[in-house]
Amino acid sequence: MIKVVGIRFQRAGKIYYFDPLDYDLETAMHVIVETARGVEMGTVLIPPKEVEDDKVIQPLKPVIRVATDEDEKVMERNKEKEAEAYVICKEKIAKHGLEMKLVAAEYTFDNNKLLFYFTADGRIDFRELVKDLASVFRTRIELRQIGVRDETKMLGGIGICGRELCCKSYLTDFVPVSIKMAKEQNLSLNPTKISGVCGRLMCCLKNEQDTYEYLNSRLPSVGDYVTTPGGMKGEVQSINVLRQLVKVIVDNGEEKELIEYPVDDLQFTPKRRKDVKVTEEELKELEGLEDSGTETAEEEKPERPARNNYQQRDNQNRGNRYNQNNRGDRYNQNNRGEREDRRQNNRDRRNDSERSNDHGNQGERSEQNRHRNNGRYRRNYDRRNNQDGPNRGEQNRSDNS
Repeated sequence: MIKVVGIRFQRAGKIYYFDPLDYDLETAMHVIVETARGVEMGTVLIPPKEVEDDKVIQPLKPVIRVATDEDEKVMERNKEKEAEAYVICKEKIAKHGLEMKLVAAEYTFDNNKLLFYFTADGRIDFRELVKDLASVFRTRIELRQIGVRDETKMLGGIGICGRELCCKSYLTDFVPVSIKMAKEQNLSLNPTKISGVCGRLMCCLKNEQDTYEYLNSRLPSVGDYVTTPGGMKGEVQSINVLRQLVKVIVDNGEEKELIEYPVDDLQFTPKRRKDVKVTEEELKELEGLEDSGTETAEEEKPERPARNNYQQRDNQNRGNRYNQNNRGDRYNQNNRGEREDRRQNNRDRRNDSERSNDHGNQGERSEQNRHRNNGRYRRNYDRRNNQDGPNRGEQNRSDNS
């Protein structure tokens, strides 16, 4: 177990853990902490408590101090400077002719870095803009490209329900929202009806999805046959998901009658609901409304990469090194292929020479064996003659006598 305190830096932003040390911290207190982008002021949302070690990302940075009245004044001055920086940056963007929309400007607490958030359709080369802004503000400049959902979260607004936008008021993360959710909830697939201020599908579709799935699982499908409380069979003509009412066409023998029943009063065999399918025409019509879900652009996150000109240069250098490595790999592969061909040719020539040497050696060996056999034959012949000679002489002498 480790003792932590939960601190948030933006409204409806993520909560990050820090080491509270020996400070007596309470909810809604302002504290000064060190983050990945520098010293920042945050608000305590979770008082000090103990959590499991695997829920904390190490190293856990400590709380520097509790915010004072002077720190509050510094934050107010930073807000004024951010408004001035926003105006200057818009002028510089127009001067350089860049197709980008500036959303907000933000200073860190210690004024060590100035961040500009913008949206654009594609990738923007803002290296010259960064140099121009650095010469004006004399501090580190960072430009960050965000999505339309992040833009709406930062700017805020009022939804079609008349309330403040969910992403601005309480949503900490964006979740994926699909057209299937709108179709599951029997909504009209009209872009103006199901899209929010950001131009994407409304986030509330995801909030109500689980409820609609449960309610739909308790209802029969249109066209199914059910048994009414009176024991008559009828065909389902329509359903009301939220009120859990079913309209059934009943034939009483004389005429057909449309009667509405609560779903609990009907008897039917629950069927496995089919997956909601979206046709290609609907997808083409609503193209661009779906969003896979993006993270909020909070600078205090340590894992969020900065997008400045230096990092673009580093990425370009890494790409060049990657291309060089690929060229080197291809060169080495070609060399290896040539070396393998040379080795194979050498092996073939060596085998040919060995085979020819084997034929020559075989002839020499056969000649040597022939001479060896002749010599052995002569030695054996002489030995037999030497052994038989004396005996014949003695025998001849005995015969003469």
